Amino acid sequence: MAAENSSVLAFDEISSNNFTSTGVSNQTFFEQLASAPGLLLQHADLLILESRIVFTALACIYIGAHGALRRPPSAKLPKAGKKGDKSRERDDQHVQGMLPSDAILLPILAGTVLMGLYYLIKWLEDPDILNKILRAYFSVMSLASLGKLFADGLHFLTGFIFPTVWVGKGGKVFHIDPEKRGQWYAKDATEDRVWDDSKVSPLPGLFSGLKLPNTTNKFLWEVRHLFLEEWTVRLAIHGIANEKIKVKFHDIAGFVFAIGANVLYYTTQSVLLSNIMGYAFSYVGIIIMSPTTFATGSAVLYSLFIYDIVMVFYTPYMVTVATKIDAPIKLVFEGPTRASMLGLGDIVVPGIFIGLCLRFDLYMYYYRQQKMKEVELVTDDASSGQVVTNKVTEHILVKPDYVNPQGQWGDRFWGTKLTKTFSPDVTPAVKASAFPKPYFYASMIGYLLAMVTTLVMLLVFQHAQPALLYLVPGVVTIVWITAFVRGEVREMWTYTEDGSLDKLDVVIEVDGDGNQIKKIRGGENGDKETSSSNDKKEEGGGNEAKTDEKSNGIQQYPVFLLSLEAPAPNQ
Repeated sequence: MAAENSSVLAFDEISSNNFTSTGVSNQTFFEQLASAPGLLLQHADLLILESRIVFTALACIYIGAHGALRRPPSAKLPKAGKKGDKSRERDDQHVQGMLPSDAILLPILAGTVLMGLYYLIKWLEDPDILNKILRAYFSVMSLASLGKLFADGLHFLTGFIFPTVWVGKGGKVFHIDPEKRGQWYAKDATEDRVWDDSKVSPLPGLFSGLKLPNTTNKFLWEVRHLFLEEWTVRLAIHGIANEKIKVKFHDIAGFVFAIGANVLYYTTQSVLLSNIMGYAFSYVGIIIMSPTTFATGSAVLYSLFIYDIVMVFYTPYMVTVATKIDAPIKLVFEGPTRASMLGLGDIVVPGIFIGLCLRFDLYMYYYRQQKMKEVELVTDDASSGQVVTNKVTEHILVKPDYVNPQGQWGDRFWGTKLTKTFSPDVTPAVKASAFPKPYFYASMIGYLLAMVTTLVMLLVFQHAQPALLYLVPGVVTIVWITAFVRGEVREMWTYTEDGSLDKLDVVIEVDGDGNQIKKIRGGENGDKETSSSNDKKEEGGGNEAKTDEKSNGIQQYPVFLLSLEAPAPNQ
């Protein structure tokens, strides 16, 4: 974006164009630092511009970290019902985590790509051809990211329009029942349901009392049902695939919106659409990437910290590529007289570490709820030639059931009194969503302070600043200090997302005070047991299907099938 007709400038271009006349070039570092607030006051538009950068980055990391929440190994999945619980699989998904070797590989790969782009730009002389290729490439690659961002955004809005609970006058909690298409509240302290005949729509609060025509109420219930229930996508290709996927209407609509946004971006090169695509890349990157452990995450961040310093201060690669390439690899913020940019790496790299902090907070929330239970273990000793039964009393660590805290924004907004803003308990899911987040908030504060420091250094030195130079120490250091102050360095060091902590039954040894000394042995991984039992059921079900097929003499099969099935309407 360094073309002659471009109004978007890089950090160093902004500084040189807007502050060359301030007379600070001959001042010492501390004099320049002291003059920074005055410069911001003189250029209020710059202050607003940089505030937009900080707010956008913080918002992306905040929603991305919450979108990356999943069941921690300190909790167990709730038991599935007779029909099974499809959400159990989504709650129990594990993402591919980083390895310690990535601390070496990532800077090397990033540097190779950056140098390749730099010399390609020099060889082409005119980057327009490269920009067209990259725009087409990112338009295709961003379909999944944009679809995910739009789908989650629709899910967020739907939760506010169609919540499941809300609090009325006098603290009365109304529950919205989609099956009976009405609203009820509990009578006094009992569990007896009292149906309110005046509330026949799925709307909460004051809107619930609106006198709407029956056709309108029926339409609202149908819309709520279509948005909140799961749809079924079937794909069958004879001899190749036979899949059935459960999705929601948000996912379908999000994918359609993503296609439209990509077409508009490729034809208009809109800065706004480019920012939305970059935002989607950052959001999904924080969700699907995991540092696995705090040690690995710290090592990866500090390796990229060194990489960023070298590429910005000692080579022309970073600044040249950032200013020449017009693709959604950065967020561009335009003001009345100037513009600024922020690389996606300055959001994603600290963001995956901050997401790890939030998941560790969730892990500690369930870790503190674990209880020890005395059980008698029966073993058979056949070494003496005869079967001898031994009974030994041991302690088993019992994990609490997992409650998914995601998607509770609407219920928390409508179902929480002002006096319980920070401790909502209207439903178990809402209560679980308000788990303590000390490490997450500490890392967000560290990111905010580091971003402010970056912008101050930009004004002082009037040169492009490697944001990771300030972000990595600011985020990583404050998190480890928080663990030290809270006395949880051991738990933080041993925490991992590779699945090794995910045991069903753990036999532990305790001291006289009931404190855990060591782990004697652990059960199988929860994932393995669940998958094995499910596999057996699926195999059994498949055999029954084959038997029925043979007995009925059915010979038909789909050669190619692609269908989208809406959920059955509530009766």
